[in-house]
Amino acid sequence: KSGLDPGGAWHAWGMACLKAGNLSSAREKFNRCLKPPMDLNQLSHGSRLVQDVIQYLESTVKPILIADDDYFATLRELEATLRTRSLSLDMICEGKIQHNSYYQECLFYLHSYGTNLAIISFYMRHDCMREALLHLLNKESPSEVFIEGIFIPSYESGKLHMLENLLETIDPGLESWGVYLIAACKYLQRKNYYHILYELQQFMKDHVRAAMTCIRFFTHGAKSYTELGGRQTWLLKIKDHLKVYLQEVSRNSGRKKMACTFRKKMSATDVSRHINTVDLQMEVTKFLHRCESSGTSQITGSSLPTLFGNNNMKMDVACKVMLEGKNIEEGFGIAFRVLQDFQLEATELYSKVAKQLVKQQKYSEIRQLLKCVNESGVAAKNDGDNIILNCLNEFKNIPAEDLDNLIQDMDSDENKIQAYVMCNKLRSAYLVSVRQEKTRAVQLVQHVRQLAESSRDDIVKAICTQWL
Repeated sequence: KSGLDPGGAWHAWGMACLKAGNLSSAREKFNRCLKPPMDLNQLSHGSRLVQDVIQYLESTVKPILIADDDYFATLRELEATLRTRSLSLDMICEGKIQHNSYYQECLFYLHSYGTNLAIISFYMRHDCMREALLHLLNKESPSEVFIEGIFIPSYESGKLHMLENLLETIDPGLESWGVYLIAACKYLQRKNYYHILYELQQFMKDHVRAAMTCIRFFTHGAKSYTELGGRQTWLLKIKDHLKVYLQEVSRNSGRKKMACTFRKKMSATDVSRHINTVDLQMEVTKFLHRCESSGTSQITGSSLPTLFGNNNMKMDVACKVMLEGKNIEEGFGIAFRVLQDFQLEATELYSKVAKQLVKQQKYSEIRQLLKCVNESGVAAKNDGDNIILNCLNEFKNIPAEDLDNLIQDMDSDENKIQAYVMCNKLRSAYLVSVRQEKTRAVQLVQHVRQLAESSRDDIVKAICTQWL
């Protein structure tokens, strides 16, 4: 008469029937006020009314504990025990609590009015993980439901291994679980749970991604190569994963293509290249670890460069190796391999090292660098000269004797003249100019005279004029 919503009354009546143990009447009353959700895959446990019903039914059932000293079991409890025991064994879960009429009632309400997440969470609460997984598969629920309902509760309660065993039992190839497993990996990565991620990747036999996780374990947060020296086992693990992957690729190459969709693929050539990178990183790590231990290491940067970064970082590794040894020659071999393997720009690297040596006032080391470059066998004709010119461009205050020694080491007279001009040593530039072939010599001396005139160096200007 008053037009009020009768839903609340039906719900209260249904709850009263439940409490009185009249399950069939309760079903009839709840049928008038409970509705199934619009979207079964929503990430909620359904309406508050349904949750109240489930909560009451679960709280009513006590776990059946059969103990020798249970002398005080009432007749009703004994009857419940016998009735539960006589139920069909088909529906018994792996948990401690076996199904009885109250649990069947929970399942009735969940299947009629609950979401897939609510059903799966119910199974998980009562140690029926297998049923939860089968329900997920049968209903083709999205990966969010798997994460929320099964995966998070499993690792939080220390049952990740049990979950893995069940996944494998239901589908030994894990193909049915591919979407869910990849989603779980992404979730763990977002949460920075890398140890659980690594364990899961190993279970998935996703060797390429497992190797990538090992790279993170090796590099993350390291402040020195001494620290990286203690993490070299991760480098061995990266190699192991990549080698196993290579074996699997070669084993499957003769067969019909496997329809594996979720494990990361990589060409055999790329894998071999990555294995070489790991080998080279091992050498770099041992070398720089030794340098830091012996105290020859001088450079401290904000981030520690490794060969797993971009080309700029690889360039930094090569620089570090050359500069941190006892002398340039000691680290040149490893740095040269880094240069070759990653096809880095040689002149850029050598100039970078030379500039650092000027900053450290190690002028004799620059000459040793030039010697190593020339003996490497792949240096272009002017590489050594360009290294010196790049240095002079940036540093004008090199001591006179060291400056002369560096310029004398240059191959091309033209470059020597350019270097002397850059350092404003016009007399030296004149002396090299007059040694050239006549026509060229005239051009060069005229240029030097012009510079002398601009800088008001009357003596050099007079010498040039007299020669011309």
